[in-house]
Amino acid sequence: MLKACSRCGRIHDFTYECKAGKQRRFTVTPESKLRSKNAWKIKRADIKSKALYLCEVCKDQGIYNYNNLEIHHVTKLRDDPDGLLEDSNLICLCGLHHTLADSGELDINYLKELIARRDGETDYNRGIPPA
Repeated sequence: MLKACSRCGRIHDFTYECKAGKQRRFTVTPESKLRSKNAWKIKRADIKSKALYLCEVCKDQGIYNYNNLEIHHVTKLRDDPDGLLEDSNLICLCGLHHTLADSGELDINYLKELIARRDGETDYNRGIPPA
C-alpha cells in the first residue's frame, strides 16, 4: 500500500519512514542557556569594542587581526558559572588563538595579563606602548 509523504511530498510504501526534514535534537547545557541571554550578547559586543575589534594576543605580537573574532572565558563556565559577564574573565581572540586557549596551549596568566592591560591602561587601547 502506498501513501503520500507529508514531509517530502513523494509517494512511499506505507511502512517506509521518511527522514526528510527531520530535525536533530541538540542537548541544552547550562552554558548554552547562559549564552543565549541578551545580557551575554551585549557583554560580548562590549568586550569586542574594548579590544578595538582586534585579537588581543595578535595585537600583543604586533599583528592587527580582526578576522573571526570570538570571546573566550579564561575560567571555564562549568568551573565558574558566575564568571559569564565578568570583564576580568573575558578576552577577545581570533579563532586560532581561541582554539589554542581552549586546549591549554596559551597560559592563563598571560591571558589575564592581557585583560589587565586592556582594562587598566588607556595607552594600550590606543595602540601606544606603555612608557
